[in-house]
Amino acid sequence: MSAYIVVITGSTRGIGYGLADSFLDLGCAVTISGRTQETVDRAVAELSTKHAAERILGCRCDVTDLEQIQSLWDATKAHFAKVDIWVNNAGIGHKQVSFWEIPIERIDAIVKTNVLGTMYGSKVALLGMLEQGFGALYNMEGLGSGGPKVEGTSVYATSKAGLRYFDEMLAQELSDTPVIVGSLNPGMVVTELVTSPYDGKPEEWERVKRIFNIIADRVETVTPWLARRILDNTKNGARISWSSTWKVMGRFLAAPFRKRDLFE
Repeated sequence: MSAYIVVITGSTRGIGYGLADSFLDLGCAVTISGRTQETVDRAVAELSTKHAAERILGCRCDVTDLEQIQSLWDATKAHFAKVDIWVNNAGIGHKQVSFWEIPIERIDAIVKTNVLGTMYGSKVALLGMLEQGFGALYNMEGLGSGGPKVEGTSVYATSKAGLRYFDEMLAQELSDTPVIVGSLNPGMVVTELVTSPYDGKPEEWERVKRIFNIIADRVETVTPWLARRILDNTKNGARISWSSTWKVMGRFLAAPFRKRDLFE
C-alpha cells in the first residue's frame, strides 16, 4: 500500500483529475470523487489504465451535502485505513458578466459549492485528522484570492477571496496541533471552468484566447508540480502557488518571441 493516502474532491476532471493522476504517478493512493456515480466510474476506469487499480478508490460526493462528505472520509478510512492528505478542489464558476446578470440559482450554487463545500470538507477532514493524530488539508484558492480584479467575475472571485481568510484562520487555529493546513493557487489553467464562460461568444473567445496563450498553462504542466510540493511540504499555513507576478510579467515580455498555442 502507498505511503500516502490522498482524497481529492471534484477530481473527475480538470485540475482535480490532474492532481489525482499526478499523485498516483508519485506512488500515492487516491480517492476520486465527483457529484455523479457515472463521472466517478469513468475517471476511475481511465486512471486504472495507467495505475494500479488497488491504489484507486471512487466515491460519489456532492460537497454541498455534509453527510456525503462524511461518507467520503469514512469510505476512504475503511478502504485505506488512514487519510494523509485531503484536497478541497471542487468548485464551479459563472459566465463572465456583470453581477446583476448572473442568475440567482447560479449565485446560490457557487456559494454553496465553493464556500460551504470547502468549509464542510475542511470540518470533516480536520475532525478526522485530529482524531487520528496527523494529516494535511489543502484548499484550492484562485482568482479573487489575490491579485487584480477581473471584471465579470464577481461571485466566483468573491468566493475565492473568502477562502484566503478562511485558510489563514485555519492555519492559526491548528498551530498547536499535529495537523497542518495549506492553500493551493494553480494560476490560470486551461480547464472547462476557464473556457466555458466564453461558450457562444466566438469574438470574445478569440480575444481572450491570445491572453490565455501567454499566461495560462495546461493541467498536465501544473498538477505534477503542485503534487510534489504538497508531498514535500511540512509547514502549516503554506501557500503553494504555481504562478507569480514575476512569472506573468516575464511571459508578457517574452510573448513577441515565444509563440504558445494551448488549444491546438
